Amino acid sequence: MNEASGQFRMMHTMIRVLDLDKSIAFYTGLLGMTLLRRDDYPDGKFTNAFVGYGPEESDTVVELTHNWGREEPYEIGSGFGHLALGVTDIYAVCDALAQQGAKIPRPPGPMLHGTTHIAFIEDPDGYKIELIGLDTM
Repeated sequence: MNEASGQFRMMHTMIRVLDLDKSIAFYTGLLGMTLLRRDDYPDGKFTNAFVGYGPEESDTVVELTHNWGREEPYEIGSGFGHLALGVTDIYAVCDALAQQGAKIPRPPGPMLHGTTHIAFIEDPDGYKIELIGLDTM
């Protein structure tokens, strides 16, 4: 462990979203996160919503940023990879997500060069979320 490791804590990842309500519904409804807070910034013309599986004080969360007046989808870019969530019974989780209308561009199955089972889903803005089968690691 290096000296700096005790000085830092991963707090959140921010993604820009076109329709904040749709994104909150996806992360809370389909992925079971909790809406931790939602703050409007009228002078900056944006709203931030924080979602996650635990409080911001102890858990890493996702910040959804909605810039007011934006009508065009964001370009995700070639540098962004994905968010990752661990799940138990990845096949049942993916079946349930599919029944709720989630996009699953990579169905669950073993990694190409490993035994861990993974899947990829997409949020309403096209951000990829990797699901990792915790029971297959």
